[in-house]
Amino acid sequence: MTDAEFGYVTPENLSLFTDRYELTMLQGYHAAGHEPRATFSLFFRDLPPDRGYVVAAGLEQVVDYVETLSFGERALDHLAERGFEADFLDRLADFEFSGELRALPEGTPVFPDEPLLEVTGPIFEAQLLETLLINQVAFQSLVATKAARMAEAVDRHGDDQSLVDFGSRRAHGTDAGMKAARAAYVGGVDGTSNVAAGEAFDLPTYGTMAHSWVQSFPSERASFEAFVEEYGDDSVLLVDTYDTVEGARLAMDVADEYDAKVGVRLDSGDLVALSTAVVDVVDGDIFVSSGIDEYKIARFLQEGGVATGFGPGTSLTTSRDAPSLDAVYKLVAVEEDGEMRPSMKLSAGKTTYPGAKSVRRIAGDDGPERDVLALRGEDGSGEELLVTVFADGERVYDLPGLDAIQDRTRERRRRLPHGCRDLRDPASYRVDVSDDLQAATDDLAAELRE
Repeated sequence: MTDAEFGYVTPENLSLFTDRYELTMLQGYHAAGHEPRATFSLFFRDLPPDRGYVVAAGLEQVVDYVETLSFGERALDHLAERGFEADFLDRLADFEFSGELRALPEGTPVFPDEPLLEVTGPIFEAQLLETLLINQVAFQSLVATKAARMAEAVDRHGDDQSLVDFGSRRAHGTDAGMKAARAAYVGGVDGTSNVAAGEAFDLPTYGTMAHSWVQSFPSERASFEAFVEEYGDDSVLLVDTYDTVEGARLAMDVADEYDAKVGVRLDSGDLVALSTAVVDVVDGDIFVSSGIDEYKIARFLQEGGVATGFGPGTSLTTSRDAPSLDAVYKLVAVEEDGEMRPSMKLSAGKTTYPGAKSVRRIAGDDGPERDVLALRGEDGSGEELLVTVFADGERVYDLPGLDAIQDRTRERRRRLPHGCRDLRDPASYRVDVSDDLQAATDDLAAELRE
């Protein structure tokens, strides 16, 4: 079977990862000679449940997409078969991004209505980017936020326990599993169980054993002996296949037999009770998995559970309690008579702020105390968060490595007000709309209503 038949997205068909209406509009723009410059803003209107912030993630994939986006023979042949016109396809054959892209650096906490990124360029180019930009940024930001909340639970209640992504098998497809592993590292996990993600993003990889390993041997002891003989001090033995406490004792007997420093993993039952029951037996790490999320980590630690690390899975890679970020990509300015004019929607519940934006973070004595959402170029104090990534189609921003992004996430998260980092019912972080932006919004709304 070909990669297409398997459903893989490859460089040959990446340009087709878009909704058909994008290409329908592009062909219409082309046919009408309608080629104004336009600014689109990618943002979300509301925070997901129990989130006081969202961690921006996915910019690296956006950059790679913009730099490599092209329509090759395979894509053009497919579009021809679907009825698109020959002169439009000739235009696509020469496609190359020539505009500007500004974005929040990955690892930056972001709040409703603040752009995660803005694209300015010929509308033919800027329109096309919508589907993939939302796809990459929204999903990775969700998972990075989930991971950051788990790190928050450890910060508040634990003692520097490790976090390892165990969720690839429950992710919604292979690409989701790969991107989730990356985003989880951005948010604060120490590594992943996914070997392909480790290779692709240079992430640390970790693993223990499955119950099937234990069950496949004549006895639990024999399974432990075989594993420790092969892996020595790197061994982490799954001790709850039969009887958890007895399994832990047996694991330590085998560790003594082989003179190895062996850890154990708990993956079922009353994890608090079992961890406290084995702590006096185990002379090594205690790794806890089984449906772990930020709430369970906090409760486990508050109730006296003992662990040196946690392995979140499904809840992490699917952001199970808040599985979607309603990100949108909206036209906020369009060229008219050679000048960029603000544009906005007035739809009920979906009103947008017009114009290219500035996001400034205002520092207080103990960290940021509020943000100001303003028009781009508007005077004001505070740190401007949006950076220019592409100018005139050329990348002008050096992407940091993942370790630096993770450090940024940790530092920026810990500086947020304590209340907006709460895991339940977080306090709202203050985002002010500047007087000029509010005036522009009110004036344009009144004009459009007329």
